Amino acid sequence: MAGIFRFEDAIEFAENPEPRCPCVLLLDTSKSMRGEAIQQLNQGLQVFHDNLVRDALAARRVEVAVISFGKDVRVVHDFMSVDAFTPPILEAGGLTPMGTGILKALDLLEARKAAYKAHGVPYYRPWVFMITDGKPKGEPEGAIEEAVRRLREDETQKRVVFFAVAVKGAYIDKLREIAIRPPVSLDGLNFVELFVWLSRSTQQIAHSQVPLPPAGGPF
Repeated sequence: MAGIFRFEDAIEFAENPEPRCPCVLLLDTSKSMRGEAIQQLNQGLQVFHDNLVRDALAARRVEVAVISFGKDVRVVHDFMSVDAFTPPILEAGGLTPMGTGILKALDLLEARKAAYKAHGVPYYRPWVFMITDGKPKGEPEGAIEEAVRRLREDETQKRVVFFAVAVKGAYIDKLREIAIRPPVSLDGLNFVELFVWLSRSTQQIAHSQVPLPPAGGPF
């Protein structure tokens, strides 16, 4: 994908030329997440932000995007650095258009990587972190098959690292078909501990000295 030059990106990257660590939080907000589950998810997002923003380097290098899939597939937050990121308050409802959500996440990453390349900004291999309590439902036929195909291709070409986290009630066997890595089962609704782990992991990446180059190769 050719880089797209945008004036607002030029300002952003000029003010903060640090290598970027892009992370997409792909979150199930279907109706089965109503009640305590969505409340705990919102609390976990706040913990994720608070932990990362205290790390000055991670706050400038980690970029977060949030995509929800429930009533529809929605980019709740496009990519922004952690110090500019405000955790959203998510609401639950609708079905589980998981495949459509995965495809949206991969498209969003490709667009962001194009912006990095256009401005000569190095970046680390992107992460997509999906949290769900269900299985694909309520989306166009073939969406999940196309999502799996693209995920496998991007993982093989080292263009993305994809994690699936299964909340209680999720269909583990289906998640095993989708993700190359074995899905992680969440203990109860312990989203806070989960996001603490995620924030620490992204901090470690942000402090690494080996970002990917801004151009060339399959990235």
